[in-house]
Amino acid sequence: MNKPLGITVSRHIMDSQRLHPEATGELSGLLGELIVAAKTISAEVNMAGLADILGQSGKVNVQGEKVQKLDEFANNTIKRRMAQCGYLCVMGSEEEDDIIPVKEGYVGKYTLTFDPLDGSSNIDVNVSIGTIFSIHRRRTASGQGTVEDLLQKGRDQVAAGYIIYGSSTMMVYTTGEGVHGFTLDPSVGEFYLSHPDITFPARSRYYSVNEGNSRYWSEGMSRYIEYLKSEDKATHRPYSARYIGSMLADLHRNLIAGGIFLYPRDSKDPSKPEGKLRLLYEAAPFAFVVEQAGGRAITDDGRNILDIEPTSLHQRVPLVIGSRQDVDMFERFITGKN
Repeated sequence: MNKPLGITVSRHIMDSQRLHPEATGELSGLLGELIVAAKTISAEVNMAGLADILGQSGKVNVQGEKVQKLDEFANNTIKRRMAQCGYLCVMGSEEEDDIIPVKEGYVGKYTLTFDPLDGSSNIDVNVSIGTIFSIHRRRTASGQGTVEDLLQKGRDQVAAGYIIYGSSTMMVYTTGEGVHGFTLDPSVGEFYLSHPDITFPARSRYYSVNEGNSRYWSEGMSRYIEYLKSEDKATHRPYSARYIGSMLADLHRNLIAGGIFLYPRDSKDPSKPEGKLRLLYEAAPFAFVVEQAGGRAITDDGRNILDIEPTSLHQRVPLVIGSRQDVDMFERFITGKN
């Protein structure tokens, strides 16, 4: 049976490039290299269960080396692929303490920060995991990039997105002109457009939060969750709770079905004063995607995630992100206006 023809992610990227006569094609090339890395990781993720249970995916390679853990594999796959793609000047990874230089002779004009495998602690229970990426133009003039090139506001991203490895592998990305999703057809090894022009509903009926941490919440946060759980047919309350515990999986579901995701700082826990999620690798790229889809992303004290100037590679922030009216209502609770 012949497969139906569809728009591939490569064609979609090239069609978008044609809308900008000044484009050099370098961003398109960079995204293409990321897609190749994603396919490599996807193939390994799909074999993870067999590797752990049956040992059938090469626990020892031909050099006699033990197969690395999946998150380390994902990190190294992206590093090796992107270090000599010729489009980057420097990289930063959620798994690495310091900046990651590119290979000499392959220096370009963009930067890449990434979380190679968000939610990897859930691999053993077969929960969706994924790769998050963020791309900026470099700040320095030439040569190898520096930490200055990576410490940029989310507002200045030129592209961001994620690849989710679940019942199917799906890539969602934006270059500042809407959000589009592509599903991998493993029989041909190609991503096809499956979710064009993804948009949040203005208001949702779902909320995602770890209520086990409620003893640490601020008063405004606690009152907001109680508001969502109270009954009011005019505003479709009570909301239903949907919490997977893998940020990427939770936010992907909310992006497709509508919802609000909350990871506030633990205000009564002095060991976690700034929140848990990393600004550069998680919060900022998702904020860019969500805002392009018509949603909002703020901290638990009302700051716009995209306008935060990062001060360190692993800076952490609280995050409230999702459907616009839901985030607006949260803001009213934390400012005492409700």
